[in-house]
Amino acid sequence: MGNSVDNFVNIMNEKAKQLGLNNTHFVTVNGLDAEEHYTTAFELAKLTDYALKNDKLKNIVGTKNYTVTINGYPKAIDNTNELLGYLDGVYGVKTGFTNGANRCLVTSIKRGNMDVISVVLGADTKKDRTKDSIEIIEYAFANYKLVDVSNDIEKAFNEWKQENTIEMIKGNSKYLDTELGKCEKNIIPIYYENIKDIDIKIESIKTLEAPITKGKKVGELKLEINNEQRINIDILASKNINKKDEKAYFFEMLSNISQYFEKAIMRNI
Repeated sequence: MGNSVDNFVNIMNEKAKQLGLNNTHFVTVNGLDAEEHYTTAFELAKLTDYALKNDKLKNIVGTKNYTVTINGYPKAIDNTNELLGYLDGVYGVKTGFTNGANRCLVTSIKRGNMDVISVVLGADTKKDRTKDSIEIIEYAFANYKLVDVSNDIEKAFNEWKQENTIEMIKGNSKYLDTELGKCEKNIIPIYYENIKDIDIKIESIKTLEAPITKGKKVGELKLEINNEQRINIDILASKNINKKDEKAYFFEMLSNISQYFEKAIMRNI
């Protein structure tokens, strides 16, 4: 794959772009120090989250000991992740050391229904990276909770629909019916003290001219927590709206004339 080191590095950088790792750039395939070879703790966490979707890799980084055969002789290999098998819930991922990066440790932990990825870079010693990692992990599980916000989203959207309409111009329907698009994650981690600060804002177009195709984006629902945007969902047209034809305009004219005479008669009674 890649046929050469340079080609493989190019593939790595292309993948980084696809994952939105804008502050990551690879030069070496083995992670050793090189100019213009860099990343951040946050983007390492994002990369780890993606990599753990590969079951084979997830199994490898979660293995504490393994015996391989080399030239007919068994060789025992121990995982260098000091937290694996030591701290509750740890199932990976990777240790690291270079002269430029010092001691590093990326850790994945699962307790209950919540997964956490911890990244410690630049520690002076192995003891420091272990201590810092444990502090980060315990803080995360002590202060964050997974919250299902789907009911909050549905309630806010339904209330908005009752009070807001999108008027159709030249359409065979006067108003456009809407629905929420797909939400990638309804269950999100929230800092305990901010659970009460969930705020949902909805914005949409006020008028549209027909024809309109089902699925057209006409607005957005944004869920914010403590002024930080956490969820963005498109508001979509729920059905096609065709343009009025001559027949529809004719019947509309008849209806308007009929209403006019009815009001005139009522005024004269």
